[in-house]
Amino acid sequence: MGTKTAAILFTACLLLSACTATKPESAVTSNQQDSAASDSSNSAKDQSNVSSPKSSSKQAGSDDHNSAGKTNAQNDKTSVSNETGAATSATSATTNNKMYHLDKAYNVIPNQQGTEKKVVLLTFDDGPKEAAMINKIIDVLDKHKAKAIFFVNGYRVKEHPELLKLIHDRGQPIGNHSWDHIVLKNKSEPEVKKQIETVQKAVKDITGQAPVFFRPPHGAGGDVGRKVAKENGLLYMTWSVGSLDWTMKKNQPNKTEALLKNVTEQLHPGSNILMHELPWTAEALDSLLTRLEQKGYQFVDPQGIEVPAS
Repeated sequence: MGTKTAAILFTACLLLSACTATKPESAVTSNQQDSAASDSSNSAKDQSNVSSPKSSSKQAGSDDHNSAGKTNAQNDKTSVSNETGAATSATSATTNNKMYHLDKAYNVIPNQQGTEKKVVLLTFDDGPKEAAMINKIIDVLDKHKAKAIFFVNGYRVKEHPELLKLIHDRGQPIGNHSWDHIVLKNKSEPEVKKQIETVQKAVKDITGQAPVFFRPPHGAGGDVGRKVAKENGLLYMTWSVGSLDWTMKKNQPNKTEALLKNVTEQLHPGSNILMHELPWTAEALDSLLTRLEQKGYQFVDPQGIEVPAS
C-alpha cells in the first residue's frame, strides 16, 4: 500500500511539472504573436501613411516649411509621423504648386489665405534680340533669385533660334507674343490662330516645351485672341504696371531713374510689370529689383501661376 501511494505521488509530481513547464512557452508564443501582429499592424499603418501623400492633398502647395515639431521624439511612431508629414508637404509642393492666379486686371492674386500677397511678376516683351543683353538681364535675375516671362515674337525666333534656346537653357520661362507683333483684335480667327499657333510650334521645336503664357502685342488681343489662346492652353494676359521703357529714346538722359519712377509710382501688391528687351532696361534692372526688395516685395515664379488646362 505504501509502495502504491509512493508511485501515485511520483506520477502526480511528474504531471504537475509537465503542466507548469508548458504554460510559459505558451505565454511567450502568444506574446510574440501579439507583438508580431502589432508590429505588422503598425508597419501597415506606416506604409499607408508614407504612401498616402502621393495621392493626397489637392491643397495648393506653398514654400512654407513645416515646423520641426517636438525636439525629442517620444517614440518611433512620433518619428514616423513627422517623416510622413514632411513627405506630404514635399509632395504637395511638388505636384500642386499653383499658388497664384491672375485677376481680371492681370494682377497676381494668392490662391490661399496666408500666401504672400506682396509680390510682383516680371515680364519682358519683344525678344529675343541680343545675346549680350539677354545674358545681362538674366544675370541680374539670377542675382535676385527671380524668374521672368520672356514674351517672344515668332519672326525673331526664326531669325535667331539660338537666342531662344539661350533663354530656355538659363532657366527662364518663355511666353508667346505672336509671330509678327501686330494688333490682333481686328483680325480674322484663322489669321489670329496662325499668329499664335506658329509661335507655339516654333518654341516647342527649339526648346521642347510650348509656352503657357500669351500676351497680345499692344495689349490688344480681342475676343478672338482670348479664344485662340484658351484653345491652345495659354493664359491670356496684358499687364497692370507699365515701365514705359518703350517710350524712351537712346539719347534720353536719366532713363534709369525715369524707369524706376514709372514702376514705383504704380506699384501695388500683385503688380504684373511690363518691360522690354532694351539696353536701358537691362541697365536699370538691378536698381529696380533692389528697390522692390527694399519695399518688401518678392518675385513670383511664373510656374506658380495657374494656367488653363490644355
